[in-house]
Amino acid sequence: MDLRFDPRIYLDQRRLPLVKTLLVSAVALIDVDGRVLLAQRPEGKSMAGLWEFPGGKVEPGERPEAALIRELHEELAIDTWESCLAPLTFASHTYEDFHLLMPLFACRKWQGQPVAQEGQTLAWVRPKDMRDYPMPPADLPLIPILRDWL
Repeated sequence: MDLRFDPRIYLDQRRLPLVKTLLVSAVALIDVDGRVLLAQRPEGKSMAGLWEFPGGKVEPGERPEAALIRELHEELAIDTWESCLAPLTFASHTYEDFHLLMPLFACRKWQGQPVAQEGQTLAWVRPKDMRDYPMPPADLPLIPILRDWL
């Protein structure tokens, strides 16, 4: 395979329409049985009904870890600490009107019991069973990584 730089590919990519990049921080909360918490997006939100890893948008000037700690408190009424968030992998996916960049952290320690605060349904799922839960396209490549890691 020839790995030399091909300027035609670079020029072709420059002609693509610009889309907004959205930075979202997500977590694989892992319980003592090796299950991961998934949240189902509620009605009225984009991609309603799909299952995803808890987390949310990173605000301007906010670090991904801080955003995740904030989102876990707001969405699930649990608290965790930056020292408990281990960077695991990331997703990079282009949707029709934006590009998603999503670091995924693993977390095994938090305070409190996850309780849905925003109308979402929660499920503790073994990584081998995650394909049974319809997920957004950006989340799908994360499944085998979790399956192999746990």
